[in-house]
Amino acid sequence: MDPMKTLAFLPLFLLAACGGGAEEEKAPEPTAQVRTAPAELGSSTDAVSVYGATEATPGSTRAIIAPAEAIVVSVSAPTGTAVGHGAVVITLRASPATQAAIAKAAADAGQAQAAYQRALRLRKDGLVSDADVETARAAVASANAARMGTGMGGSVALRAPVAGTVQNLTVKPGDQVAAGTSLATIGTLGDLRAKFGVDPALAPRLHPGLPIKMSTINGGAETDATIIGVDPQVDPTTRLASVYAAVPAGMRLGAGEPLRASLQVGATATGITIPYAALLDNGGKSYVFVVKGGVAKEREVSPGNSMGDRIQILKGLQPGERVVIEGGTALEDDMKVVEPAPAGAKK
Repeated sequence: MDPMKTLAFLPLFLLAACGGGAEEEKAPEPTAQVRTAPAELGSSTDAVSVYGATEATPGSTRAIIAPAEAIVVSVSAPTGTAVGHGAVVITLRASPATQAAIAKAAADAGQAQAAYQRALRLRKDGLVSDADVETARAAVASANAARMGTGMGGSVALRAPVAGTVQNLTVKPGDQVAAGTSLATIGTLGDLRAKFGVDPALAPRLHPGLPIKMSTINGGAETDATIIGVDPQVDPTTRLASVYAAVPAGMRLGAGEPLRASLQVGATATGITIPYAALLDNGGKSYVFVVKGGVAKEREVSPGNSMGDRIQILKGLQPGERVVIEGGTALEDDMKVVEPAPAGAKK
């Protein structure tokens, strides 16, 4: 072959060699690490969680009243404090106006007493009648009543009229209060009930005698109790109806303590349940990721009632199918997944 022609075709040979070389390596498909749990057959009830607080039953409170216009010196038992009968709750001292009234009443009483003593002496000498003495005596009684009516001396300690829990105490040291003002109330120990807010649509399905499980909001053990009343009237603030339950004495609660409770409002049924963590939502559409053969498939489901950390699935799953409970928010349909071996498992 002509050497010149060979040189002319050489670039084409080199280009063909480059084009027919190693193909570009495919990027590895992304693989997500997840944890799964099986869909299981189990029993469920149409139950709802509600929230509320303890309160004193009507008529089981006693008020602490300011006897006269006064200034708060100290608060010994703030709201929520359990107190015994006679325990000091608030200490008051007379306001300047009350001090002036006390001084005037004392002076008036002294003058009336002096007038009465003078009338007795004059009656002894026959200079006044018995009627005059009686008038002077009545003046003394009136002046003493006026002095007592000031309600206090220099200071006074207001005590709990019964054993119970202090409620509705809002005054603080330095506040001036008017005569007759209710400064606090004492809720009698044991006379408590729990008040919970419920969806007004559920109120007709509830009635006294139904069981309720309640616990303190900080996670205390659940205690069995009973519904004692239902008020279907909607609270204008919360937009909820009210359910009342007896508070078992063993819970040892005071008034105003926050509670949560579980109410059963339907019959027990058997169905498929999954961990609540597996349920995802996208614009109102509920779905889960089902893992089979190392691939996660998105599947729409119809959820039912929740029971603690599990939720009932009415449609979309079969018992035994494994659903993603961790890592689901980062998945896409048909994505490969891998589940790490449980801690302590043999490799």
